[in-house]
Amino acid sequence: MKRAVEIRVSQGQLKNGLRGNWSFSDILSGVAAFLAASIWPGCGASLLWHPAAGPLMTRWAAEVSPTNAHPEYPRPQLVRADWMNLNGIWDYAITPATVERVTNYEGPILVPFPVESALSGVMRRLDENSTLWYRKSFEIPTGWSGRRVRLHFGAVDWRAKVFINGEEAGQHRGGYDGFSFDVTAHLKWSGQEEIVVAVSDPTEGDQPRGKQSRKPEGIFYTPSSGIWQTVWLEPVPKICIDGLALMPDEHTLRLKVAANSLAESVQVEVVASATGKEIGRVRGPASKELNLPIGSPRLWSPEDPFLYDLSVTLEESNHVLDKVTSYFGMRKMALKKDNDGLTRMALNGQFTFQLGTLDQGFWPDGLYASPTDEALRSDLEFLKAAGFNLVRKHVKVEPDRWYYWCDKLGLLVWQDMPSGNNTTPEGRTQFEAELQSMVEGRGNHPSIIVWVLFNEGWGQYDTERLVPWLKSLDPSRLIDNASGWTDNRVGDLVDNHSYPGPESSQPESERAAVIGEFGGLGFGMNGHMWSEKFWGYQRMADAVMLAAGYNQLLEQVHILHEAFGLSAAVYTQTTDVETECNGLLTYDRAVSKISPASARAANRGEHRPPARRVIVPDALHSRVSWRYVTEMPGTNWSRSGFDDSGWKEGLSGFGTQGTPGALVRTTWKSADIWLRREFVLNHEDRRGAKIQIHHDEDAEIYFNGVLATQVPGFSTNYYELEINAEAAATLKPGVNLLAAHCHQTGGGQYIDVGIVAPQPIASSDAKK
Repeated sequence: MKRAVEIRVSQGQLKNGLRGNWSFSDILSGVAAFLAASIWPGCGASLLWHPAAGPLMTRWAAEVSPTNAHPEYPRPQLVRADWMNLNGIWDYAITPATVERVTNYEGPILVPFPVESALSGVMRRLDENSTLWYRKSFEIPTGWSGRRVRLHFGAVDWRAKVFINGEEAGQHRGGYDGFSFDVTAHLKWSGQEEIVVAVSDPTEGDQPRGKQSRKPEGIFYTPSSGIWQTVWLEPVPKICIDGLALMPDEHTLRLKVAANSLAESVQVEVVASATGKEIGRVRGPASKELNLPIGSPRLWSPEDPFLYDLSVTLEESNHVLDKVTSYFGMRKMALKKDNDGLTRMALNGQFTFQLGTLDQGFWPDGLYASPTDEALRSDLEFLKAAGFNLVRKHVKVEPDRWYYWCDKLGLLVWQDMPSGNNTTPEGRTQFEAELQSMVEGRGNHPSIIVWVLFNEGWGQYDTERLVPWLKSLDPSRLIDNASGWTDNRVGDLVDNHSYPGPESSQPESERAAVIGEFGGLGFGMNGHMWSEKFWGYQRMADAVMLAAGYNQLLEQVHILHEAFGLSAAVYTQTTDVETECNGLLTYDRAVSKISPASARAANRGEHRPPARRVIVPDALHSRVSWRYVTEMPGTNWSRSGFDDSGWKEGLSGFGTQGTPGALVRTTWKSADIWLRREFVLNHEDRRGAKIQIHHDEDAEIYFNGVLATQVPGFSTNYYELEINAEAAATLKPGVNLLAAHCHQTGGGQYIDVGIVAPQPIASSDAKK
């Protein structure tokens, strides 16, 4: 049966729409809607709703209806049996901000979709001087009698004032954190109850807003004002469990069960189980930290995302007051030095290279709100199938169920704090309040391993103060003080952004090196774009070029990981978003521009060129020491027997940070550098030997005092060169001398040299 009906336009839509270019059939449809609402007041709300005509829709939009708007239980880590979902059709109105009460509503809106979204059925922008009003009626189940009733909002952007039966129940500011009110005293407990929500959203005020913009273009997108996560009611006992704080620690789950009573007689009992079998329990006072022993824990990881079940009971004098269920994962995230002394990220004590995508969390039909829970999960399943183990949630906080799917499917998460201007004391106070709410509201999810405080300096302030404060809120996770460009040398990570890149900083003694963003290969697919105009950091002509470009980028990522100590890399991005077509998926999620199998092969390094036999290692292959000077050393400097005892010693490569493709271990900033090192050559090493070089700018290479090659200009990566015959003739078994000179005139600079050769053919292959 089709859900659509002929009555399609609300009174408010008709009134507003007639100001625009409406066809005669549109007007007739609007008149029909007006008559329906007049003849059957209150009965036509769900009939009047339909998705607005957005620029692009996902396949899941067809599944959205007034009776099927995110029906799932919204809080997977604190579950009670009784609850009432208030998603669905509400009445809405948009008024000047001076209006204090509304009696005439304009039409239906589908909650929890932002008012600007197509799935809301409204698709109107909220002016900064306006108020968005919501109204809904509901009845309290008779079985809830004698209990307290809490009204929960997953998220409302940005300022919300809530009324129950005409009485104010509470206010909240913040677009990403959940909040609730005890509305028991405002209920009639019989017949229809009324909830009204008044929302204002300046979007580009001083509050955290992420990438929402009143003038969306480029990397900034359409706002998501109003209710955009599930609204629901929950009955609780007078003394009840308010929340859980779960922190895995080696063989122990450290936990705190918050209750709304400080009486010492109120106790909690917590039982952990695995596949239905109890594996540990603890009993103690509520609101105090308890330690639940987990013997021989099965550790959570992307390869084995194992989750334990948790049962929590609140008691007083052996009488059960409240009971909830939850889950947790046992995992540890820390920094650790490898055998070369490089600081790397370690999951459960093991070096796990993290490769993921930048995930904006926007949808063409729902904007901040995914059309369905299946859609939410689908993006993550794609990433797993494509061989990623990481997702960076970019300047947005998702509903709890998104992190639930990351926990279940096994995806590591870097969670950004949504950015704001932070230009006023009030704005900074709000930023810190929402930062704390994010950590406390999402901190139980094992998938989250990194908190990203700032992105590229957006609204950045007091970094040196905020990083230790954030660490005190959650010592179990790593802190990225600023992803890209504005590093204040605090926290656990040094994070580069490079487009297309990839380029990496060096690991430091107390910080691991990561690439928070790279790639951005743009390709717009006709029929799957938000608009005819689109852009990418680097435009690709077609899908073949896109796949080839991606393979090339990933080859360099693997080199940076293996040779330079890179711990993680984040490709931009999971999906296209509006006019930004840098996604692996189209914005409507209908097409994977690079197949999951192809992406997985590149992510695993299967597309890398054949391995080369390293004769003289460069920075790609080892930590190689050279002697060097930056002042002209005189004649014969490239020959054996030259006295270089007064030269400095340093590890290759030599140059300045930020030079494209450079693996800088020794800083070189002067106009020239001269380098020497001895190496031992075997007889068979001379066959097929080539120079491997990366230079910026002019370089000349010598073997045993004879010029082997001379290259002008600069490169942006390592490549191979033939050795001229005269220099090759000087190579002999035993000790040889490799020397280099590099000259640069401006910009970045770099020099690194090695010798490689093809892998020898195995004997079994030679007989074929």
